[in-house]
Amino acid sequence: MRDADKCILCGRCVRMCEEVQSVAAIDFINRGSKTFIGTAFDQGLNISSCINCGQCAVVCPTGALTERSEVDEVLAAIADPEKFVVVQHAPAVSVTLAEEFGMKPGSDIDGKMVAALRRVGFDRVFDTSFTADLTIMEEGSELVHRIKTGGVLPMFTSCSPGWIKFVETFYPEFMPNLSTCKSPQQMLGALIKTFFAEKQGIDPAKIVSVSIMPCTAKKFEARRGELGRDRMQDVDYALTTRELGALLRRCGINLKNVEAEAADTPFGERTTAGKIFGASGGVMEAAVRSAHYLLTGKEMDDLKIPALRGTKEHKEIEVEVAGVKLTLAVVSGLSNARALLEEIKAGRKDIHFIEVMTCPGGCVGGGGQPIGVDREAIKERMKALYAIDRDEIVKVSHANTWVKRLYDEFLGEPLGHKSHELLHTHYARRDVLR
Repeated sequence: MRDADKCILCGRCVRMCEEVQSVAAIDFINRGSKTFIGTAFDQGLNISSCINCGQCAVVCPTGALTERSEVDEVLAAIADPEKFVVVQHAPAVSVTLAEEFGMKPGSDIDGKMVAALRRVGFDRVFDTSFTADLTIMEEGSELVHRIKTGGVLPMFTSCSPGWIKFVETFYPEFMPNLSTCKSPQQMLGALIKTFFAEKQGIDPAKIVSVSIMPCTAKKFEARRGELGRDRMQDVDYALTTRELGALLRRCGINLKNVEAEAADTPFGERTTAGKIFGASGGVMEAAVRSAHYLLTGKEMDDLKIPALRGTKEHKEIEVEVAGVKLTLAVVSGLSNARALLEEIKAGRKDIHFIEVMTCPGGCVGGGGQPIGVDREAIKERMKALYAIDRDEIVKVSHANTWVKRLYDEFLGEPLGHKSHELLHTHYARRDVLR
């Protein structure tokens, strides 16, 4: 949302959009006292090249740019006795939400957040890291299948909706390279209204599925026509970390005074591989761990891959798995993604798998995260995720027991018919609309 009365024409949003994200959806229009910031021909963000990343809102110093809040709609659903309201929270949120309540950056308050969400009135609280593990099973299997069958390479990850819209808008020729996997948010939304609804005996039409995400583009993703069935969306409302802070304050809940609780089953169990999805390089590291197992039947000797970690915005490594040499690339920030895509267009052919995060640093630096933080805060959030990976026992997605049960009882196998029906999707080119 834009409030022109609050705009001081500082240009931070313009520079972020053009220089960091290379989208250039907004710019200065007119001259002198008539100057304002808008889109081409001032026709609105919805028909511009905007990819909904929200980085403009993060750098806006006056609140002239904000996400469209859905807090009122969520509270109305919770108050409706006919609705069964379920919430999921993304991996990066638990190491960020503390900042909304004056705690130091990087504080992991996962259990406190779960307890607070129950006090708000949600009927079930699930962890999106569960379907991050599920994403690895599907995406890793897809990569192995493409390598073995001569499929389209390099394969791109598809977890970041801003990145997906960027490809659809600026590089539609690379759409076949995108993994067909839905994002973890959408996978869990689909499972809640199918598997969970069936097991609980609940009419899916009465379920309101809410997600807590570090990303404003998740709001756009939740409303994509491809992501749903039977005239129901997989996810009904996507709240940012900032909106969750506002929701808890409105309900009079201070996280400092809440005792930690565990998330609900069956979608409450997660591995640390699913948790590190929140950091740039985390998806790739988790995928390599499981791809190694899928190809060899054995675990890696050392699951930690230091070369994929850190805030460097372009990382590349070469690994050998079962005699196959794979070149892997990780980029965050869409200007870096654009540069790599241009290299591939110019003839580069050595890369097999590419992880792209729309926001610099990954989801920990997402467009829906707390306002007014510096790069050090993003580093602390990232450190917190890797500390979880260091300290907990189960570190590979294929060892998630509930994921195994889900395949045994409902999905069948990775890339199977049921998995394709619920967990995979397709994309639509947008360059013809520009």
